[in-house]
Amino acid sequence: MKILIPNTIDLPVKADVEAVVYDIDEAVPDEHRDAEVLVVWHNSSEWLQEAARVLPRLRLVQALASGADVVLNAGFGDEVRICSGRSLHDGPVAEHALALILSAVRRLDRLHDAQREHRWDDFNDVQSAPDTQQSYTLVGARVTIWGFGSIAGTLAPFLTALGADVQGIARSAGTRSGYPVHADADATAILAETDVLVSILPATAETTDLFDAEVFGALKPGAAFVNVGRGATVDEAALIAALESGRLRAAAIDVTKSEPLPASDPLWDAPNLLITPHIAGNRPVGAADLVDQNVTRLNAGDDLVNQVRP
Repeated sequence: MKILIPNTIDLPVKADVEAVVYDIDEAVPDEHRDAEVLVVWHNSSEWLQEAARVLPRLRLVQALASGADVVLNAGFGDEVRICSGRSLHDGPVAEHALALILSAVRRLDRLHDAQREHRWDDFNDVQSAPDTQQSYTLVGARVTIWGFGSIAGTLAPFLTALGADVQGIARSAGTRSGYPVHADADATAILAETDVLVSILPATAETTDLFDAEVFGALKPGAAFVNVGRGATVDEAALIAALESGRLRAAAIDVTKSEPLPASDPLWDAPNLLITPHIAGNRPVGAADLVDQNVTRLNAGDDLVNQVRP
């Protein structure tokens, strides 16, 4: 079995295969178009569409990203199994999400601006005021995670340890990783009691611009918003408006609709907004083991790990 491995990651697979490293910026060489397994990491949508056309013997596309939406939209045949990198980024993304949450709650953006201006900020007066002090701590804060999968399951206990009351929103209600999760249909009532809203949603037709003026308006006044999911889920004009009006006290985002974010984009100048350049993940942990496991399962005719299609 021949497996194509991208040049964007060191992936020492142990399975008994012919492993070929390919350049994600170049066409697949003719002599390697008989590959049966394709590993994807940082490939462009255009490259994937071409790969779907020129790899006729393909049986499996293994994405290393948490979501496989780009691969699913590339046009691979229905007979090709597609697997995501779910769980590979749980620790790194949860870690960065926690950093952004704390930055938004503790207003590190404001304090960093004061440092650059050589100004001793009056933040202590703000956080000590009886009517606002609850806004600057996670102790007793209601944190709602929209998109309660494995990353949320890793993040939630850290928030609990800091005193937050954590709940989730997902397509269906239930208990996940020991936390109450509400259905999408009940979101409005949940948002009204939310101090910090965290998105870990993938980009799908259903989630496009989900976080719009209506959602931000449904949030508890003065709430904070954090996005470590996908930029496509946010109506960015509505986000800017919510920050400018004060409806949102602060926001921190790791993803945007256009990446890299153009220098002229109005998001850069939005008040009380912290932007990081899509760095929450990009450190898949255990990728080689996942590939080995799925190659072994594929050869044995068994179910694959993280299979999202067919």
